[in-house]
Amino acid sequence: MHRGKLIFITGGARSGKSNFAEKIANGFGKSVAYLATAQPLDEEMTFRIKKHREKRLNTWETYEEPIEVRELVSRLGLEKEVILIDCLTLLTSNLLLRKENKVEDSKWQEEILLEIKKLAEVSYKVPAQVIIVSNEVGMGLVPDNTLGRVYRDILGRANSIIADKADEVFMMVSGIPLKIKG
Repeated sequence: MHRGKLIFITGGARSGKSNFAEKIANGFGKSVAYLATAQPLDEEMTFRIKKHREKRLNTWETYEEPIEVRELVSRLGLEKEVILIDCLTLLTSNLLLRKENKVEDSKWQEEILLEIKKLAEVSYKVPAQVIIVSNEVGMGLVPDNTLGRVYRDILGRANSIIADKADEVFMMVSGIPLKIKG
């Protein structure tokens, strides 16, 4: 079975990651699965999700899945030409907050990272082109609370796991993609 490419796009908030990922997805093929990990937990996020939906191509199939992303990639990776996961940032948050009372538990943190490793493996092996978007959250201020610091650390490690497995890695800076691997 032919393996697709795994592309990882990271950068700061509003740096153009999603737009760049969508442009790449358009170039790979017509059969695109868009995996959205955001959950409409408040009014502002509901509005953001609505805006993202409106700008997406209507030929793309959207799957809104906050947790079971690996399973979807495993299945859709055999059916679709392209899978765009937007984003690892929210997937990691969703995984972490499933057991909010265990946030400081290092075993729970390792379980989350194991899930990210499995996602990286599946994304690397499927025939579809897989594009994963994530934020770089560790380049700014140190969070002033435990949850924020644990999340920043786990996401940094999750990003490293995906970047290590990826064929190509891009860092978005002010809307400009900088290829840093591949």
